[in-house]
Amino acid sequence: MKRLVFAGALLSACLVIGLAADSAAPSPCLSVAPPGSGGGKSLSLAPDLSFVDDSSSSFPIRGENLGDAQIASDRPTVVFFGTSHCWNTNREAERFVNLYRTHSGEARFLVVDLNHSSPDQKCLVTSLFHGSIPTIAFLDRTGRVVYDEAGETARERGETSRLLEILKTAASPAH
Repeated sequence: MKRLVFAGALLSACLVIGLAADSAAPSPCLSVAPPGSGGGKSLSLAPDLSFVDDSSSSFPIRGENLGDAQIASDRPTVVFFGTSHCWNTNREAERFVNLYRTHSGEARFLVVDLNHSSPDQKCLVTSLFHGSIPTIAFLDRTGRVVYDEAGETARERGETSRLLEILKTAASPAH
């Protein structure tokens, strides 16, 4: 049986994992945020992104608090990993930002620019990023990984139905 214990509601709380962990279990180095909103804020797309070639030199997502690395303790966490100069990342960033705009109150959204990640994001990168961009990870409110895959989640630009489906899974009480 796997147990997950939140060590207080301190900003620097860490996950402690008991007994047999599996691949979906959270990494013990992930930092947990206290209940409430947090993560990236006011997320938007960078101007002049290309969605058809790798010419965009800007990281595709802009916003506030982009160096945050704490996962939520009271709601799902969605993590975006990407870089500049990748049209696949730009298209997935567009989906991620669209999901944020409509569901920011339901999940904590974290953004990791792999070329300029914050020191606090190191554990996110080592725990959830497996080498290909774009990567999106969803964790449920206990920190259990529900989805962690590379590549685009839809064929059409801006389509968020697959991301919404994963978010609903991460938010369900069964997780």
